[in-house]
Amino acid sequence: MDDTRVDVCLQQINAALEWLLPVCDYDEPVVCDAMRYSVQGGGKRIRPLLVLESCRLCGGMPETAIEAACALEMIHSYSLVHDDLPCMDNDDLRRGKPSCHKQFGESYALLAGDALLTEAFYLISTAPFAKAEPEKALRVIALLSAAAGANGMIGGQVIDLASEGKQIPLARLQQMDAKKTGALIRAACQMGAVIAGAGDTQTAALCAYADCIGQAFQIVDDILDVTGDAAVLGKPIGSDAANEKSTYVSLLGLEGAKAQAKALTEDAIAHLAVFGNDAQFLQTLAGDLLKRTF
Repeated sequence: MDDTRVDVCLQQINAALEWLLPVCDYDEPVVCDAMRYSVQGGGKRIRPLLVLESCRLCGGMPETAIEAACALEMIHSYSLVHDDLPCMDNDDLRRGKPSCHKQFGESYALLAGDALLTEAFYLISTAPFAKAEPEKALRVIALLSAAAGANGMIGGQVIDLASEGKQIPLARLQQMDAKKTGALIRAACQMGAVIAGAGDTQTAALCAYADCIGQAFQIVDDILDVTGDAAVLGKPIGSDAANEKSTYVSLLGLEGAKAQAKALTEDAIAHLAVFGNDAQFLQTLAGDLLKRTF
């Protein structure tokens, strides 16, 4: 991948997040501090990158999608804050740092997550592209809310909670991950396509690509929980086995999981053929996600 181009995109995303995150206008800005701590605490920014690149690939100007990209990252960050809470996964670390509730307390972490969720939709509804083309904003809001809701990310988390301490079949695991992880990745590509005014063929290709890398992403996560370096990952390894969770590694074996992730990555790249050589960024991104170590 063109590292310079990635760096430029990441700089744009991080600068926009700094500008777009709210500043609380009262004496104790702890909730805003917790929001910034959670959003700015690192991360690969895969989802906002997908929004911007999908927009560009479909003939749009990526800068017109920056608010939508940041909104999606806020949704993702809120989900991590809530996932780490004692009532959910009860994780003390996130990306090598104290999780939000360990840093700010459980109540403020809960509120920070809620605030990030609602701020995301405010950003989209007030973005310049929304004022110029409100029908596009409505479609983007619908896509994001569906991907984040009960039939998307939250639905996947519900399956995850209901599956604790149980052995579930591969089809159920795939369903859970398609919702919990894949839904927002698919929404990222769809949102960029909508803002660019993409046609059905382009949108379908991006959705197929997103579905493949979304599942591959989760398989690699499962692999890293077995083979990864805790210092690099920023969290302990081996937690899936300790919690007796069904994973792609436990169901397919380590080599089987690696082969499945590789096949999905190859499929993802193939789905981008409709874009020709212009899709090199997303093709390389798929390969990089397969080889990631954190």
